[in-house]
Amino acid sequence: MIGNFFGFLSNDIGIDLGTANTLVFVRDRGIVLREPSVVARYKTSKKVCAVGADAKRMLGRTPGTIEALRPMKDGVIADFEISEAMLRYFIEKVDKRKLVPPRVVIAVPSGITAVEKRAVKDSAIRAGAREVLLLGEPMAASIGAGLPIDEEYANMIVDIGGGTTEVAIISISGVSYQRSIRVGGDELDESIIAYMKRAYGLLIGERTAEEIKFTVGSAAPLDTGEMTMDVRGRDATAGLPKTIHITSQEIREEALKEVVTQIVELVKNALDRCQPEHSADLIDRGIVLAGGGALIRGLDQVISDATGLTVIQADDPLCCVANGTGKFLDLLGTLSREQVDRLVTQ
Repeated sequence: MIGNFFGFLSNDIGIDLGTANTLVFVRDRGIVLREPSVVARYKTSKKVCAVGADAKRMLGRTPGTIEALRPMKDGVIADFEISEAMLRYFIEKVDKRKLVPPRVVIAVPSGITAVEKRAVKDSAIRAGAREVLLLGEPMAASIGAGLPIDEEYANMIVDIGGGTTEVAIISISGVSYQRSIRVGGDELDESIIAYMKRAYGLLIGERTAEEIKFTVGSAAPLDTGEMTMDVRGRDATAGLPKTIHITSQEIREEALKEVVTQIVELVKNALDRCQPEHSADLIDRGIVLAGGGALIRGLDQVISDATGLTVIQADDPLCCVANGTGKFLDLLGTLSREQVDRLVTQ
């Protein structure tokens, strides 16, 4: 009865605090916010002037008095003060007119350190949460993708986010094996930026690199034929605006290949280290891809060719982690303390 009363007075919130984007799930309402993890502030006073989408529009275009920052790096907090301001903005935006501070579940990378966990919890508490639970991103993604995590049979999830790629083998509501590498969508963008400078002497920013990645980027040759696009930037030598023409083949082979190879190797190493019975399960169940990186064309085929297993892209891979935090909130009332402890990250 008391729990229902507090539920009426406050929202339970799930947060996918990503390097590139933050998604917020409110219980009984679903995902209500999806904005870039970017904060803009005045350089002199350090006062925040924009958060989320408004701040991202300023990336690479700010006047001398303003700086646009990404407070998250490799899936964890890199700037405590800015992260707190960002969390406060998002929590207040979705938790208006509530009398009791919300309980918050935050998805974090599996490779996060104890110090980084404390930074996430402290930032959320200072931003207005009354209680904070940390849920590993692979577990959150598995729950959000609808995998039967409570069965004794193994399920394998590969979550490719902005700052990290996570792989986990899950059964009986626990993690049998998990590994995380600090390589993800941001690394793909940085590889594109480096390639454009190296091959064409063209300087481009993060937004242009991201556009190239999703417009012509791929991990495998395209069945429909290679694509092309024009890219505008600044000539590194002359310092003048410049336009060049690129193809999906060169971006795949020259810019993205190394990062894609690291992701494939992470998956192969996980399969090499999993229990024999779990290997047998995965022959039938395959591998599920989640996260924004799952949208890279042909990545599922590349991983399938390298492992011999079926690779499936989750429904709405961008929202898997956020939906997982929301489903976990629904489960909290039915789970014992021991079951919660098995699922959350201490």
